[in-house]
This record gives sequence, C-alpha cells and structure tokens, in this order.
Amino acid sequence: MSASLVTFAIAASPPPRLDKALARDVPEAASLSRSRLAKLIAEGGVQVDGVVVQDPRFRVAEGAAIAILVEIAEESHIGAEDIPLDVVFEDDDLIVVNKPAGMVVHPAPGTPGGTLVNALIHHCGETLSGVGGMKRPGIVHRIDKETTGLLVAAKSDRAHHGLAAQFADHTVERRYLAICYGEPSSNDPRLRGIKGASFEASNILKVQTFLGRHKTDRQRQAVSLTTGRHAVTRARIIESLGAPPVAALLECWLETGRTHQIRVHLAHCGHSLIGDPVYGGRRKLSPKVVGEAGVAAAATFGRQALHAATLGFVHPVSKETLEFEAPMPADMRDLLRALGGLV
Repeated sequence: MSASLVTFAIAASPPPRLDKALARDVPEAASLSRSRLAKLIAEGGVQVDGVVVQDPRFRVAEGAAIAILVEIAEESHIGAEDIPLDVVFEDDDLIVVNKPAGMVVHPAPGTPGGTLVNALIHHCGETLSGVGGMKRPGIVHRIDKETTGLLVAAKSDRAHHGLAAQFADHTVERRYLAICYGEPSSNDPRLRGIKGASFEASNILKVQTFLGRHKTDRQRQAVSLTTGRHAVTRARIIESLGAPPVAALLECWLETGRTHQIRVHLAHCGHSLIGDPVYGGRRKLSPKVVGEAGVAAAATFGRQALHAATLGFVHPVSKETLEFEAPMPADMRDLLRALGGLV
C-alpha cells in the first residue's frame, strides 16, 4: 500500500501530550481525526524530530518537527452495483438518501450484495472517503433493513470525520414516524409502573435504559437497567387510531442511536411496532374498533412500521445547518388509512 507524508511544526504553547498536540496542530487538509491520529501513533506512523514516538503521553515541545506517514486509500473490495437511489441531497462531501424498505446498509456475510454501500460505490464513482485505508462511502450511522427513510454518508474524509463526531456527540437530529399497538399515554397507569419509562411535559414518553445483546438470541437487543449501552428515546402521539385507541401514530426521536433502539424501547413499554417480526408479535385488533380492513392491514403488514422522517446536522465542511425530510412511504400511509387515520 502506498502512503503520503504529512509534515508540520508544533505551534506555541502546545498541550502537554503528543496526541492532543497533534490533534490541535495537524493541518485540516490532512483530514486526520483524533482517533485516527491515536492509531497512527500506536502503529509507529508518527515521528517527532526524526524519531518514531509511540507513546501518546510523550511531551512535545513548541517547534518540534512532526512527520506522519498516512496510507493512501486502496480500492474497496466491495463491488459497485447499479441500484437506483432516491438522492435527497448531494455535494462534493456528502450524500443524503431516502432508503427503501428491504435494503441493507452495509454488506455482511448473509448479505454480500444489493446493499446501500454497493449502490453508493456505483453512484459516487471515484469521489469516496478513504477513512481506514479503504475507498468506500463513509457510513457513519445505519437504519435497519426494513426501516425506511433518511441516511447520510460521507464522500470525503473531512466529511466522514466531521459527521462521525456529531453522531458521537449526539447532536444530530433524527426523528422517526412509527405506528405502534396501543397508545402510550400518560393517562395509562400501567406505563408509569414500567422501569425506565416516564413522562415529560406535553405527554411525551421518555424511555431511558441500557441496551445490549439478548442473552440467548444474538440477533436481538434487550433492555437492561444496569449494564449495556445507555439509550434514551422520546415519543409523542401524533394521532390515536380507533375508539378506544388500539394503535397510534407516533413521532419518536433519539438522544442516543443504538441498534433497534426505538423498536426495543417501545416493545419494553408494551407498545411494539405493528409488523415488527422480532419484537412485536402479531396482536389481534378488534374489527369492532378498526373494521375488518384495519385488522387485515395490521396482520399482513410486512415490516416494522418505522420511517426515518427527519435528519438534521451541521455540514462538516461548509458549517451550514441542514435539515431534510422524507414523506411517509406508501405502505405506512395505506396502513394508517386502514386503521382510520388521516394522512
């Protein structure tokens, strides 16, 4: 693999540690994040005054000559595939797409092709991020295979680092539309007894737990109150469906972004998503409330009723605040109508 050399001098009043001094002074054009710099130090890719230094705590002095050897990205082993994309926004640094149901984001052993990444490699051509030493679209977040909606990917290294930092800091706005069984209302005393669930002003449900892999089913996530990754979901009712309500259209938003987070948290509260094959089951709705058409629509809905409707972030290069919206897909609109909702 070929490499390039990044050289510069440490500026005045440097931080006491090498890793922090490099993060402060490395040229922006090099597109080297703190985590990438830490890895380069550990791998022996950083020289200080001609000497390789692998200790991130090394005390570096003002004026020290820095040389960083950075590998040039190779072509990805992932193949390009001519798969149509619904592109919402695109520039030289990033692309926002509206992902359809049934599309996996990244190739995996069970899904080697037909993914969003395969489509992006074909669409973007040579304008791809090389983060990690491999040319590929910068996938900084994912949505489940059967979830529809908005997803941003980086085309340049500088965008990749900037977007990844925003997701790590939980500053990206992500709002989802969901159709669940029942109505998660503060008037329901059962909900107030569920650990991790509470209500904020304006009848906003807050679910705060830890999430981790299920003990016996590695494909599932499970709620824990003591171990795992911290996860916070909020949801509000947009429309109650049925009288009395047997389902609801919700707006959900994430403070954190964990695997299956909305699906797991709503199921934990007894309000699983209609059509969710992993966490939802098939509840029988009353034809007296939603009619035979509503019962049939819920029973045959082929995926979790979840759509990533809003995505907002600061453009990592232009610093412009961007917000995008994707309309509810046709299958969820049809389900909502069948349950007596207004679209």
